[in-house]
Amino acid sequence: MGQSTEVAAKDGDRRLGRRALLVGGTAAAVGSAVLAREALSRLWWRLPGVARPRVAGAVDFRGARWVAASSANYRRADRPDDYPVDRVVVHVTQGGYASAVKVFQDPAHGAAAHYIVRADGRITQLVRELDVAFHAGDRQYNERSVGIEHEGFVEDAASFTDAMYAASARLTAAICRRYGIPADREHIIGHVEVPGTDHTDPGRFWDWERYIRLVRAEPGG
Repeated sequence: MGQSTEVAAKDGDRRLGRRALLVGGTAAAVGSAVLAREALSRLWWRLPGVARPRVAGAVDFRGARWVAASSANYRRADRPDDYPVDRVVVHVTQGGYASAVKVFQDPAHGAAAHYIVRADGRITQLVRELDVAFHAGDRQYNERSVGIEHEGFVEDAASFTDAMYAASARLTAAICRRYGIPADREHIIGHVEVPGTDHTDPGRFWDWERYIRLVRAEPGG
């Protein structure tokens, strides 16, 4: 009797162990399924022939004008789910507004920024912030940043007007709020500061102290 009870108890332990393993395995499988479903919910649109839903002409900054860059000059993505955004990169077009738009619409150019700020302060968006624009010359920096071009020339101090500084600061402040980016020089950088670049923009006449001050003065900046 005692021996049978002992054997039964051991069998019960074994049954309990198997049951625990089965329950644990089921929970792990359910957890994995949930994670897989969450991943698929973000990545399903990457399947061949499937495009992530977009609203034609939609902009990420209120008041910006939409002019689409060539799809050859950026990569479709779902930021910040795909890639955390923690930088704003400041560029200068080295030319006029119209010429910048023209090259960003040229599929052979191989580059485009998310925005262009004109000398008069008007803002044009060419690539959605969701997507990875080819603007920094470095894949990692492209994936983690929003690129803002400014109409003008690095060696022409007159290019950087009051209207341009004010509009660009509003834009950068909005981007910083959207992604929780600190409004400082570590996170708001010039193209010249991207590792490995041969570019010099925004150049010596870009007033960084003034610019950061304007960004911080914006609501939430």
